[in-house]
Amino acid sequence: MAQDTLIDPLETSVNAGHEMAEAKQPFGQRLHADLFSVSLLLLREKHVILRFMLGALILTAGIVYLIMKPEYTGQAAFFPPQTPPGSAMSQIAGQLGALGMGGALGGLRSTGDIYLGVIESRTIADDLIGRFDLQNVYKTKKISDTEKKLKRNSTFIAAKNNLITISVIDHDPKRAADLANGYLDALRKQNGRLALTESAQRRLFFEQQLEREKNALADAEVELKKTQEQTGLIVPFGQAQAEIETTTQIRAEIASRQVELASLRQGATNENPEVIRLQSQITGLQQELQKLQNDTSKRQPGNIQLPTAKVPELSLAYVRKQREVKYHEVLFELLAKQYESAKLDESKDAPVLQIIDYAVVPDKKSGPSRVLLLAAGTFFGFLLGAFWVILKRFIDACKQDPDKANKLLVLQQALRW
Repeated sequence: MAQDTLIDPLETSVNAGHEMAEAKQPFGQRLHADLFSVSLLLLREKHVILRFMLGALILTAGIVYLIMKPEYTGQAAFFPPQTPPGSAMSQIAGQLGALGMGGALGGLRSTGDIYLGVIESRTIADDLIGRFDLQNVYKTKKISDTEKKLKRNSTFIAAKNNLITISVIDHDPKRAADLANGYLDALRKQNGRLALTESAQRRLFFEQQLEREKNALADAEVELKKTQEQTGLIVPFGQAQAEIETTTQIRAEIASRQVELASLRQGATNENPEVIRLQSQITGLQQELQKLQNDTSKRQPGNIQLPTAKVPELSLAYVRKQREVKYHEVLFELLAKQYESAKLDESKDAPVLQIIDYAVVPDKKSGPSRVLLLAAGTFFGFLLGAFWVILKRFIDACKQDPDKANKLLVLQQALRW
């Protein structure tokens, strides 16, 4: 009898008197007894647990070797171009915000952070998805799901020396290498489209101003043609022509300096000496223009300029329209020169990616680790087997107690469909 109690302590636990005696024992002794009982039970049923472990091992091996595909990793590395001192990082972040990752660039510290943000953008992901038909490769219906899967398979690491490594996992070794190199190609394309330097910022600014002035010149020419048709005037008289050329030149100079001042203010404050100088020049030219346009006093000897107030009414309309055309022509030429100068500066400062390693087709798989998966499957089989042994022993013990047997029967009936 004593041997049976030692061998099968879970069965004796159904006895109420024995339970009360155990309840009076200190917690440490009861814990020791429970651990001893469970360990003894597992050792007695080790053949059952071994069968569970073997079954789990065979099932895991079938999944690993027959269902799971090997994975390969393509790797590429590059150095991002260095941003010149004094570049407007906040303006760069604003441009990158249009790609969908502006919130991630709140704490830019280096060009490495900038290019990590660019390479992780949705624009580059969509470029790769279309180029390599990844929706068909990943078997996804929605482009957003394809983007998420590509993101899970791609890793970008920036080292302390600013070297950025691109790693892409794929079941096809060649596609893994092509995707890693595809990131470099897409990044170069974005690098040329975004203005990431001060000179590129100036070039974009003058390009926009030049396009706007081109449209304004076309509108002024149309208005002059309408005035010629309405007044019948083709060429104004000599003094009015001199007034046109003078005021046109002054207005063009004012506009040119205003554009130059707006460009300068992108990186300078109002206390900058160059800003103060340009503001003074603009003020002086505006005063001179105001005097030429509104001066009704008697002309001095040798003054060939005719105030507009003394031009006959019909000629005045023509003069004003022709003056607008001349003004926009001169301003267009000045902006074109500044635009070409900005383009030359940009070509000198163009950010160039320094490719350290292009991705090559990997000759070894990077995953999954079959040994770890088999070990995990075997351990899971052990846990499942141990749980089954303890559960079975608990049910057998309950069946020996009439009260617990009735509760177990009710539980079994409740679990039935």
